[in-house]
Amino acid sequence: MTEPSGETAPEAPEDLDQDAVEEDAAEQEAAGREDAAPSSGTAGATEASESVESAGTEAADGTEASKDAAPELSEAQAELVAQRELRARIEARKAEKSGPVESGGKLSGTAADLLAAVRAVEGGSASGGAFYAPAPEPPRAPRPPETTVRPAAPAAPPAPTAGALAGVREVLARGGAPETLAGQVAAALGEQAAEALTEDPWRLLAVTGVRPEQADGFARALLGGACGPDDPRRAVALTVWLLDRAALQGHTALTLDEVAAGLARHEVPDPEKAVETAVSEGAVLVFQEEEPEEAEPEDAEEGEPSEVAVASDEGPVEPPLLGLDRYALAEESLADGLARLVRTVTAEEWDGGELERAVGGHGLVLHTGGEAARAEPLALAAAARERGLRVLVTVHDAERPGDEERAAGTTVPLAALLSGTAGPGRDEEGALALDLLVVLDAPQLDVETGAMLVEALPDGCRLVLGGDPEVLGSAGPGAVFADALAARVCPRVASRRPDPGPLGELVSGIGVGELNQVEAPGKEVVIVPVRDAGEAVHRTVQLVADSVPRAFGLSPEQTRVITVGHGGSAGTRALNTALKQRLNPGPGRFGGYDPGDRVAYAPAPGRTVTGTVLGADPEGLRLSTGEGEVVVPKERVESALRHGWALTAHQAAGGRWPAVVVVLPGDAAPGLSRPWVYTAFGRAERHLSVVHGVDQALPRSVAEVLAPARTTRLRPLLIGLLATPDEE
Repeated sequence: MTEPSGETAPEAPEDLDQDAVEEDAAEQEAAGREDAAPSSGTAGATEASESVESAGTEAADGTEASKDAAPELSEAQAELVAQRELRARIEARKAEKSGPVESGGKLSGTAADLLAAVRAVEGGSASGGAFYAPAPEPPRAPRPPETTVRPAAPAAPPAPTAGALAGVREVLARGGAPETLAGQVAAALGEQAAEALTEDPWRLLAVTGVRPEQADGFARALLGGACGPDDPRRAVALTVWLLDRAALQGHTALTLDEVAAGLARHEVPDPEKAVETAVSEGAVLVFQEEEPEEAEPEDAEEGEPSEVAVASDEGPVEPPLLGLDRYALAEESLADGLARLVRTVTAEEWDGGELERAVGGHGLVLHTGGEAARAEPLALAAAARERGLRVLVTVHDAERPGDEERAAGTTVPLAALLSGTAGPGRDEEGALALDLLVVLDAPQLDVETGAMLVEALPDGCRLVLGGDPEVLGSAGPGAVFADALAARVCPRVASRRPDPGPLGELVSGIGVGELNQVEAPGKEVVIVPVRDAGEAVHRTVQLVADSVPRAFGLSPEQTRVITVGHGGSAGTRALNTALKQRLNPGPGRFGGYDPGDRVAYAPAPGRTVTGTVLGADPEGLRLSTGEGEVVVPKERVESALRHGWALTAHQAAGGRWPAVVVVLPGDAAPGLSRPWVYTAFGRAERHLSVVHGVDQALPRSVAEVLAPARTTRLRPLLIGLLATPDEE
């Protein structure tokens, strides 16, 4: 079980030990991504990662260094840099509709001061330079006002030069930090990283895994008595760090009170003033969302109550939110892109079922249902092709599409579509040559990926977002599918097709909070009780290597193990070690891996690709995956690759296998929730074994523990753009 990262600064700060940084990076990267730990809403979100870490709930894409690999990480951010003018258009449209919220009008005190501060930044009278963001790309050539900019995927930022790395190493050495962090610091802070770090040592917090108490010790070593808990540079860095930590839990923003509480826990003397400083410096943004009255969607039944509270001049407004620029741009770009699709589609009358009729008349349609319901959007796509439309279906997991669909090029993984390695070509503006795009596994869309996808669609293209709203949310920040459903600004078609058999009955019951006993004459569901974690590991290996293959004629490669987290005595690390010894023993001569090893590769945060090791060459480790053969650069093997016989639920979300073994040792109980159990159990097609050591914690979690809510801005943005007639 992993140790809590310990956020309260001790009197004598810890040294910056590289092993500790790397281990904490893995745990921090995992924080909240499973959405598994019990939580009371969004309150205390910045600290909830400790409870998740201590429960071992590390997440799907939990690579040890999301920010360490900034060139890969920055693709989505760089894609969105070119969309900055969209933000101005969004704000202008909102201003035309309702006018700005005047500082000191409906707000008072610190919130009003913050709004005034951010307006000063936007107006140019105060500094608005980004705190951690790299310098923006040169602006593109101007386009006509009505043309939506859809840039092609940008090239990765250049690697830091040798001179930049040498300068960073020198600064790190003076501050007592391990010089091995130089690459991560340079990637996070850019070519002038040494100068930036010398001027503001707390910017070391930009490196994943560095904790506040370690940054404090580094700052004291560099600055001596010239720094203290009230240093404005420390306040700004901690504010950004808290929002970064919240993003690991899926939040794109936090309330002012939550951020102030987090700063107080780190001994910042005046948290509210610290937040105001961060806003005035342009390190964070402040938002005051006022939800306009919601228009009933065209598919709403008469008398159906609205799910959105309506703000009025007399009523309360939402509390101010603080967020980072990258997620603010992503949500605003996504909302604007969805509104563009809705407004530019020419409504037509299509024959067919409810889904076909809805898609014919609208630019955006949401489709919900379980595994069996996936057949409906696939049938829609086939019917649309018969109409002569250019149609594509995209899925989250590369192993999902059938061989025939892959060969025909009609179903492609989302990552391959965005990278341009699969799918249709693009026009001169970078738009995909499509008339209809169907996105399955839409709950797995994070806000940055969603923005990239929608901005790549041409005007007039229809978009269907489909998926099961009961599964775990995206590994990255945002709640795209849930927010779109809650906004109620487009048709929503709920499938009535139940999942078949005992497995379907079991999972459907979990979805409504009931863990039922089901009749399984074909051993579709088997419970394997265990007393401790050691027995859980032993029985899991036995099931994968012997019992399941013998009973169902399946190979071990057709069985996937799912557990709560990476750490602990029965986490993915322990299980993968035991499974490798049994299924593919070897010396691990290629960075700990041998040909034939099952692996989980995270090419970017929030995305996991499963595959098999083929071998190695001077370029790196070669893998066979559902997306084809890929090469993992040797410098990224340690940080981006794990053995993959055992996965977390987030890593498994979007995938399905003939057999699944879910491992629940006794210490997994704090990490269980209804969405976690629903997701893990629902990955099995033919057989599910549950290695059960949590006693009554399993039914209790299904009945009582929901996933903590995510704080996002997409829902009010969509309502503001689409719930009232366009005034442009």
